Amino acid sequence: MVRQTRLAGESADYLDAREELRLAEIDLMRHREKVAALRRALPQGPPVDDYVFLEGPADLDAGDTPVREVALRDLFTATDRPLIVYHLMYGKRQTDPCPMCTLWIDGFNGIAHHIARNADFVIAAAADPPALRQHARNRGWHRLRLLSCGDSTFKYDLGSEDEDGWQDSTLSVFTRDGDGTVRHFYSAHPRMADDIDERGIDLLAPVWHLLDLTPRGRGDWYPSLDY
Repeated sequence: MVRQTRLAGESADYLDAREELRLAEIDLMRHREKVAALRRALPQGPPVDDYVFLEGPADLDAGDTPVREVALRDLFTATDRPLIVYHLMYGKRQTDPCPMCTLWIDGFNGIAHHIARNADFVIAAAADPPALRQHARNRGWHRLRLLSCGDSTFKYDLGSEDEDGWQDSTLSVFTRDGDGTVRHFYSAHPRMADDIDERGIDLLAPVWHLLDLTPRGRGDWYPSLDY
């Protein structure tokens, strides 16, 4: 039984508008499920290069050398598990970590142990390992696997870096065949069209959804690295 929450003193206009909103929210939920089904039904993606990343320990500092190479195929812990890669805007022309990416990754750090039940998940950035690990320490990221890919074409090939080294936030999903071949399954970018600049991966950040529930909505608020 669906019961609409009602408080004393609500006007008929309010109740009518709230019911219209409830029905619209149901339509939105069903459309999201349709979109998710379309995504899951994508045909087999193309094979990709076995890119090499650099990985350092949590306490890595500039000048330290305990950095190891890890191949893309080795980021999978099992053949039947997908790999999710979030492309952090940090490194090359992006000399400071992106505050918006940092907001998203703050959230990922909190849920990484839940994601790990179903998929492998890493953060990739063009920044070198010491700078990346320092930013992780500043933010308290302790559940995330952080990889540097500045020496490879990974971010450029996946559309999160241009030829001049400017960075963009992107999320990519990969699969691995039984013979070790890695395939691209799906990528999402914030810029979905000429008139959609930063909304393409909003579903990754609960912050926006909570703000959308309030009378002011998102307004012109933008995250910062100073809190």
